[in-house]
Amino acid sequence: MNFTLCSSSSELKYPCVEGVRRSNVNIPPRPSVRVGYSPKKDSVQVSDNDTGKRVVANHLMPGKLEGPYMGEKQLQKPSQKLEFVRTLLIDNYDSYTYNIYQELSVVNGLPPVVVRNDEWTWKDVCHYLYEENAFDNIVISPGPGSPTCPADIGICLRLLLECWDIPILGVCLGHQALGYVHGAQVVHAPEPVHGRLSEIQHNGCRLFHDIPSGRDSGFKVVRYHSLVIDAKSLPKELIPIAWTSSGDALSFFETQKSNIMSDAYESQIGHNSSSSESISEIKNGNCWPFVQFDESRRVLMGIMHSSRPHYGLQFHPESVATYHGRQIFKNFRKFTEDYWLRLRPYAACMQVPGASQLLREVPRSRHLVSNAADQLYRDPPQTIQLVHDADKRSYFEVSNMVHLSHPSTGVKFLKLKWKKFDHLASQVGGARNIFCELFGRHKAEDTFWLDSSSIEKKRARFSFMGGKGGSLWKQLTYRLSDQSDMSFKGGGYLSIEDSHGSPRSIFLEEGFLDYLNKELLSFRYEEKDYEGLPFDFHGGYIGYIGYNLKVECGVVSNRHKSRSPDACFFFADNLVVVDHQNDDVYILSLHEECKTMTPWLDDTEEKLFSLKASATRLEEQTFQAATLSPYKAGFRADKSREQYMEDVEKCLEYIKDGESYELCLTTQIRRSIGEIDPLGLYLHLRQKNPAPYAAWLNFSREDLCICSSSPERFLRLDRNGTLEAKPIKGTIARGATAEEDEKHKMQLQYSEKDQAENLMIVDLLRNDLGRVCEPGSVHVPHLMDVESYATVHTMVSTIRGKKRSNLSAVDCVKAAFPGGSMTGAPKLRSMELLDSLESCSRGIYSGSIGFFSYNKTFDLNIVIRTVVVHEGEASIGAGGAIVALSNPEDEYEEMVLKTNAPAKAVMEFL
Repeated sequence: MNFTLCSSSSELKYPCVEGVRRSNVNIPPRPSVRVGYSPKKDSVQVSDNDTGKRVVANHLMPGKLEGPYMGEKQLQKPSQKLEFVRTLLIDNYDSYTYNIYQELSVVNGLPPVVVRNDEWTWKDVCHYLYEENAFDNIVISPGPGSPTCPADIGICLRLLLECWDIPILGVCLGHQALGYVHGAQVVHAPEPVHGRLSEIQHNGCRLFHDIPSGRDSGFKVVRYHSLVIDAKSLPKELIPIAWTSSGDALSFFETQKSNIMSDAYESQIGHNSSSSESISEIKNGNCWPFVQFDESRRVLMGIMHSSRPHYGLQFHPESVATYHGRQIFKNFRKFTEDYWLRLRPYAACMQVPGASQLLREVPRSRHLVSNAADQLYRDPPQTIQLVHDADKRSYFEVSNMVHLSHPSTGVKFLKLKWKKFDHLASQVGGARNIFCELFGRHKAEDTFWLDSSSIEKKRARFSFMGGKGGSLWKQLTYRLSDQSDMSFKGGGYLSIEDSHGSPRSIFLEEGFLDYLNKELLSFRYEEKDYEGLPFDFHGGYIGYIGYNLKVECGVVSNRHKSRSPDACFFFADNLVVVDHQNDDVYILSLHEECKTMTPWLDDTEEKLFSLKASATRLEEQTFQAATLSPYKAGFRADKSREQYMEDVEKCLEYIKDGESYELCLTTQIRRSIGEIDPLGLYLHLRQKNPAPYAAWLNFSREDLCICSSSPERFLRLDRNGTLEAKPIKGTIARGATAEEDEKHKMQLQYSEKDQAENLMIVDLLRNDLGRVCEPGSVHVPHLMDVESYATVHTMVSTIRGKKRSNLSAVDCVKAAFPGGSMTGAPKLRSMELLDSLESCSRGIYSGSIGFFSYNKTFDLNIVIRTVVVHEGEASIGAGGAIVALSNPEDEYEEMVLKTNAPAKAVMEFL
């Protein structure tokens, strides 16, 4: 397949090759066009086809912006600053694009418009850039793959080739595209580097103004790449501006040892970093490196065009661990301001009152991407509306999310009644005793328990429990249709059973999450009803979302169908809450305003105090410890040791070729268990492996029980609108002695591989929250903390942000599901690759368990360390993140380690 770019003066062909090397391409100069010339719309002729793109649109291009085209009168006008800068951000289907979005929103004073690389035609681009003058600059995001493949890079090559008069900054893949389009070779890096840092030396050009350079200068950056521009192949048009200052990448904690700014730096290159520096100065070599180092070990980290306002950076300035990243974006804004203010006739029309309502509806197209292992699909066609608000105080982002609106279902006015009993929990035997006595009879059918069984260090505080009872209770069971892909429009079958046991089924064309969103938006309530409650779940939907619902969150298809339902929820109208911190017990009952209150509160209060009077406490059962491995005790693995390690090798090949930065490869073990007491199994699991986000769910109609001892929060939205994610990446077994245990903990803390894993997922979660949070609000209060549990130490980070007011709770889930710690990055490409490698559906494993409260809050875990009991079989999923530093044998052992606690609980209980 050829990728063809044509102008009226020349024809340039870029072959899409299987590898990453290509021959140099010589690009003839473009005819100059007078600045400010405005063509007639009918002079533009554009046609697109699958194998190439052709444009005859020379008159749309203002041309090279150099001295001869600017009159003296314009240059003599008083300088003005742009009030804000408008960026077109091209997303190459990456999972870090919205980190750039957040940075640019803060730096530019206005959020950028995000457009994926195959969503606009060239005619659309020309219209917005040159007819409407809608953007001041362009940023091209990172992404999977290579610029040598048109499906990976989309319209970006043409932007870099044709838009020589608009400032452009390419990051990672965008940087490689800048080199490739001008004839440089893109090759495999000396080693893939993902989630690791390097010290950077630069030449002091404007993009690095006020940023130090060289060894021990304090300028360390995060790298995510397997491919690089071959510095020896750079044409004369491209100037190298940054390099690694050594051949060794560092882990995050290694960089903390030497973060010292060099005082000599300021005096040495300060004059060369001034804002008055021009492109011609760079071109003539006045800002060449000051410190010499081993050229054979350095890797090219930045380039610029000699006559066009185009820059490229191989590293990721938007990463949470990159030093001076925001300064780079500030410098790009300043460069953009100065660039346009030098071009008075064109710049004058850039920001005027009428220029704020520029972007109208534009059709977006979908392209399919071929991969040797599988078909990798893109997002569905959709229609969008982009708006730059005139007063810059509001911005409506392009997305496929369901914005807050009037619900299509009937409005329900809910009333909440509740009671609190101080210091009662310990008096009645604790949460375990309360659940067993109130809800454990009749095999605990149709019951739930979000169980904070590990409350050390305030990891969790509340447990929520309940069962079938009130008039509002119902059960939702959802199964995706066999044709659940975006070309079919997706959808699935929803079964609804009400409190009287009457079932009905409907087909949800828009999918389950859309239905859930409308349900939550239909609730009306008074906040005074729950004033005084210290927790956020006051009744609502409680259950799980299976991994395959990723098709409702951006993935086009599922390769494997789940045997269990893809989502199951109860609507809980009566519940008991245990406050483990204060030892208090709450009982809550929810009813419709027009209906009579049930006696559930009084009845439950009576039962609680009868427990207190009898001082009943269930004795903990003891079991003989299992000594056999899961694989020698009746469990069968979906993949053998050899198969799993072979899949790890395939992951490493994908990473080496730039298809992914990190792949969370998983598998499952299974065992037939026949008729057992599943609640007894869960009680044993929580005793052996307590966890802050543990859960019990029993959907008796589906013959399905979930026994989860998850230590990981996926996402929470509290009543203040704060979103929080707590991804886990990095796991090691506890030691047999205190000394060995501390050694293992330190080994995890300073593991370069585990730090790289964690950092990549932190940046991914920052991206996911950045899609739905207020600009500048996403932050990382805790990075790579080590938490200790009964059987393992884990590395945990915390990411928070402020939800945008015009988005719903379900919008937030759709932006981030499935949890990045279970997919890898970039998320979409990684999930597609994993679907091709994994032999069966993950089902409930890798999904989320938790609640959606009627007051628009939610809290969801990641389903790991979990036993799923379905139709007489127990299954346990486990896996690990494969990164460039992974070793197949070690990855297999880590996967087995993660199955040990739940598998042993099953073996001991049987």
